[in-house]
Amino acid sequence: MVLWHARSYICNEHSRQLMDFFFATLFSLFSIVDPPGAIPVYVALTGDRPKPERNKIALHTSLYFMLILFSFFIAGNYILSFFGLTIHALRIAGGMTLLLSGFSLMSGRFAKQRGYDKEAEKQSAERTDIAFSPMAMPMLSGPGAISYLITQYNQHPGWNERVYIIAAILAVTVLVWSCLRVAPFLFKVFGTGGLNAIARIMGFIVIAIGVQFIVDGLVHLVKAM
Repeated sequence: MVLWHARSYICNEHSRQLMDFFFATLFSLFSIVDPPGAIPVYVALTGDRPKPERNKIALHTSLYFMLILFSFFIAGNYILSFFGLTIHALRIAGGMTLLLSGFSLMSGRFAKQRGYDKEAEKQSAERTDIAFSPMAMPMLSGPGAISYLITQYNQHPGWNERVYIIAAILAVTVLVWSCLRVAPFLFKVFGTGGLNAIARIMGFIVIAIGVQFIVDGLVHLVKAM
């Protein structure tokens, strides 16, 4: 009886740790991706299109977003091996990328930092399908999210944890789709100022994640020397 209770407690504790890991990954990835930050660009590009077409673009953008992140998450280890990179170097580089992303969010230069400049805006306005470019990439699945997922893949070799990372990717995909689906409404409610305020809060969190990545990378690099 005592053994059964002990085993049940260990299982419950392990499940609780995995759920905490899932929510931590979900919150970190959502902060890095920052779907609310992409709303002004999405509204500007789809404002003159009928609602069914906007809903279709939102769905396709979310699917492209999921495929891009999932592909880099699975293939990340092979990319590191191909270029002869260590996970410690990727942590430091990824941390620096997240720092830049965080500072751009806090300074209100979200779109420009992700490569959406005047020229890209002009080309997007002339393009019929904007789901893959510029929405899915680079607006949503930028280098920060990609480097974060590659690092997570290498940092957690067990598939019991990787499954929760994949679940976090799927959850963020649903959140991206939801944000884009109601983007015109959110833009009316919060306005540019409100969305910028949300972006600044997320930018602070992304900077903290970036600093942690750099510190972890440097610590492990020094230990490996």
